[in-house]
Amino acid sequence: MDSGAASFQRFLDGDESGFDEIIELYHDSLIYFINRYVNNFATAEDLAADTFMELLIHKKRYSFKSSFKTYLFSIARHKAVDHIRREKRFSSMPEEEMPEDSTDIDIVERSVISSEEKRKIKEISEGLCEDYATYLHLAFFEEMDNEDIAQIMKKSKKQMANLSYRAKNALREALRKEGICYEE
Repeated sequence: MDSGAASFQRFLDGDESGFDEIIELYHDSLIYFINRYVNNFATAEDLAADTFMELLIHKKRYSFKSSFKTYLFSIARHKAVDHIRREKRFSSMPEEEMPEDSTDIDIVERSVISSEEKRKIKEISEGLCEDYATYLHLAFFEEMDNEDIAQIMKKSKKQMANLSYRAKNALREALRKEGICYEE
């Protein structure tokens, strides 16, 4: 059982500090992950709070069969996608014109991403297609395996193998253009 699942089990058993530990463990990385979808730090914070609320309201839904982190990030992904759908329906402003709060994003990046190598990977991955960028974020920053990433992204094993290969090749090529040698 991973630490998130152990904390959640303690919460289910009545220890409220278990939920506090979950928030402490996943808050920053969840915001960063959601921000990859919504490109707005304040919205990402709100959706992360909604994700934790969903976990509180529907606490019996987690079955302890998969990784807790995978389950939590799946909820977050659904929240982000739902938000994007609502925004597209009601927004008259094109997505390219929406402001991005780069100061807040930089603060989160510094706290979540510590090494220069990961910063470069993040910077370059943002220029790649959304699926590649999402895969690279989950693989490098959240240190998830392909099985967990496949569940979050709703991909089959074969699709995930192809996505993994293509995303890493795209990253390798982009790094090579920057003069950086990438080795797995």
